[in-house]
Amino acid sequence: MNFPYLRHVTEANAAFRRPLEHLPQGALWPIFNVRARAPLRLGLAGGGTDLSPYCDEYGGAILNATIDRFAFAHVFSNDTNKIIFRARDVNQEEVLDPDADLPIHQGLMLHRAVYAHVMKTYCDGRALPLVVSTAIEVPAGSGLGASSALVVALLEAFRSALQLPLGPYDVARLAFEIERVHLGLAGGRQDQYAAAFGGLNYIEFLAEERVIVNPLRIRRDYLNEFESSLVVAFTGQSRRSDTIIKEQVSGLSALNPETVSNIHALKRDAAEMKLALLSGKIREVAEILSHSWAAKKKTAAGVSNAKVEEMFDVAMQAGAWAGKVSGAGGGGFLMLMTDPENRYALISQINRAGGQASAVKLTFEGAEGWTPPGSFH
Repeated sequence: MNFPYLRHVTEANAAFRRPLEHLPQGALWPIFNVRARAPLRLGLAGGGTDLSPYCDEYGGAILNATIDRFAFAHVFSNDTNKIIFRARDVNQEEVLDPDADLPIHQGLMLHRAVYAHVMKTYCDGRALPLVVSTAIEVPAGSGLGASSALVVALLEAFRSALQLPLGPYDVARLAFEIERVHLGLAGGRQDQYAAAFGGLNYIEFLAEERVIVNPLRIRRDYLNEFESSLVVAFTGQSRRSDTIIKEQVSGLSALNPETVSNIHALKRDAAEMKLALLSGKIREVAEILSHSWAAKKKTAAGVSNAKVEEMFDVAMQAGAWAGKVSGAGGGGFLMLMTDPENRYALISQINRAGGQASAVKLTFEGAEGWTPPGSFH
């Protein structure tokens, strides 16, 4: 691909014309400087029902909540005539020539795939010499939807920079296509919509790729009690979700009766937990979480393992009401519920046993992009 600098401002970038009025005629296009963030999520109930072919045939339902952990993206111009991709949290960097091919299935794949799609779709196929820098506040393989949140944050940064007419449904759908279709990464649909919309949502996944995001209007005192009962604990063991997801999809595709039955149970749990939260029945939420975890472990062999069970046992002995692995399973973060009076003791006990536990806050804003103050002064 031969992608030179852009020497003009396209219609899509009309919002940036004013800062360029005093540049010399034919000057390069140093206007990109946008940050964005997207929240990570806890999968409360229904995980797995957003996988095809299940949601295509039966309809899926997910209950999830975004939390105060984020994926960050920063997109800005540079004068080196290079494309630079950085992942600060894993200390990786790639420096590429704008006129070189950009295979998306190697290196920092998420950065490459988003950049390639945006340049092809919105910049007439011309590659801008940009720095695309990211960071995520949790380890890889966390089970908190971090990879999808990163894609959403990257898209939000470009959306904001180019003033693209994309709403949260558009951003989430595009993030899904980039991950699942362009890159062929295994997974469902809930993570992209949680990151784009934010909040506590009951999300329905229907046939023909229809998605309905239903924000739950829960009384503040109910929300406070629920949030105060939550603990997250990193198992110290990152996991690859694709093997677990492929086993689940295989069982669904083969119409394995046990797999389908367990996924049906997970969908019912999402609906029942939604009603319990709306009614402020926090102990009932914990009970649903408990039997939902039992059903989830039956959907694939790798959902739990010795390390997960060991930490889960420590938590239950320290007074946790219930818990489950967030995400596909196999490691990452445990999500636990306990009496708010016991939360400090539970966190302390898990940490003494070698875990990494902490309180967590719910968030209600989705992906956000902004220009750093003073960027064009």
